Amino acid sequence: MSRFASAETARMSLATSTRLLLAIVGAASLAACAQSPVGRQKADLGTSRQPTVERPHRVAMLHPRPIRRARVPDTDAKQSASHGLASFYSDSETASGEKFDKNELTAAHPTLPFGTRLRVTDVSSGRFVTVRVNDRGPFVRGRVVDISPSAAEALGMVDKGVTNVRLDVVQ
Repeated sequence: MSRFASAETARMSLATSTRLLLAIVGAASLAACAQSPVGRQKADLGTSRQPTVERPHRVAMLHPRPIRRARVPDTDAKQSASHGLASFYSDSETASGEKFDKNELTAAHPTLPFGTRLRVTDVSSGRFVTVRVNDRGPFVRGRVVDISPSAAEALGMVDKGVTNVRLDVVQ
């Protein structure tokens, strides 16, 4: 009986110690959470003679330059011109679903809506042609538009392959 009694006593002692430890940890965490704001209220009454310093917003502290909002373009206003390289292409089908016709004055632009009319002006010669966007592209870095072979012929760029152009949205 002494062997079993000492094991049972040890188990009860361990269980009691564990409960006591949990109670102390629980009481300490409650005491830490339940701090009285009285000390802070007295400090906020303005009894100190130092001026109140407002802290900057957290995001402003992380960014050395001020954050600017993106400008929303006005849909009624004429869009500004863009500059870059133009090339001409031939394809069997366009992204808009219509069949490609090399004799039409059409173009491929990465973002403008289908049906948009563009004035493509060769910067070196001053020649221009108005094309209709019906495809997506170009997919070559540095190029701003791909035009049909008939539009390239109107600009006089067939021999060059690519030319520096200015794009203006007409409609």
